[in-house]
Amino acid sequence: MSEVPASRKTAEGETPWHQGWYGGAERIDSPNFGARPAQAHIDLIVLHSISLPPGQYGGPEVVQFFTNQLGFEAHPYFDSLRGVQVSAHFFLRRDGRLIQLVSCDDRAWHAGVSSYRGRSQCNDDSIGIELEGLEGDTFTEAQYAALASLCQALRAAYPINHVAGHEHIAPGRKQDPGAGFEWQRLKNELGWPIDCLPRL
Repeated sequence: MSEVPASRKTAEGETPWHQGWYGGAERIDSPNFGARPAQAHIDLIVLHSISLPPGQYGGPEVVQFFTNQLGFEAHPYFDSLRGVQVSAHFFLRRDGRLIQLVSCDDRAWHAGVSSYRGRSQCNDDSIGIELEGLEGDTFTEAQYAALASLCQALRAAYPINHVAGHEHIAPGRKQDPGAGFEWQRLKNELGWPIDCLPRL
């Protein structure tokens, strides 16, 4: 694990972080994680989209998938997920509820074969956020508000300099969150320098 403080204070003096866990999220531990390389520089947020079954929202299946508890017989699509062990640091539901599955100090398994800002193996130094949604479809007001708040909290705690989609770090292999995600809106809400986000 990289050398990080046990807790981090925000500019307002609050301490919403403890050992990589964010106080603003419900904690549900995933077993699918590992240590980051010793010199990992956690400067990238990667956005994904997921729904299980595809296009169905609000159920327990995504969290079950990330915690290796998905019942594969419950839906024909799930059979394709047998043996797959993945995770993300955060899962953001359609109503804005936030679940954290892996400490941000640890390496979640969300990026796969990837490359961005001149570095490969994006799992090593990124934080993965899964938005409940369908690849290419739109996302909710509550999700954008919660996402902007989370990104600001992450940047206050880690040296975040980039936000990208799975489609940007694994082009040709992944297409999420897709055309329905409003990057310009996120840029406007964050107010970060333009080079922090993919070219719009």
